[in-house]
Amino acid sequence: MAIRTASGRDDTPEEAHEINVTPFIDVMLVLLIIFMVAAPLATVSVPVQLPASSAQATPTENAPVYVTVQADLSLRVGEAPVVRDGLATALRSATHGDTSQRLYLRADQRVSYGDLMATLDALRSAGYLKVALVGLEQGAR
Repeated sequence: MAIRTASGRDDTPEEAHEINVTPFIDVMLVLLIIFMVAAPLATVSVPVQLPASSAQATPTENAPVYVTVQADLSLRVGEAPVVRDGLATALRSATHGDTSQRLYLRADQRVSYGDLMATLDALRSAGYLKVALVGLEQGAR
């Protein structure tokens, strides 16, 4: 065994000019495993019943305008029955032309998701982009 001493040089260690990428690869592999496990959990595959909610009711400034989709797919704005083609006119009358006003959409539990989306598309094409879905409170069942 021999100890090399620096004769005439200072005792500072030499700089290493290579990069150690092993910790970087380890971190990337751990993140890859985390995302591989978490990605299937992020997909929705559990059937849910949307009409019940435990959320607190939010106060409104104006009188709310309700759009109701009944089980037979008939529409109502407030209490007045409306045909689908006259929905935009009835909404302009109920909101006094204010398309920035929030609409409250109520749908029967038996209305299919596709029919509900068609109603949302009709509201959007009429210019109403603020739509809140109304459901029952959890304890009201």
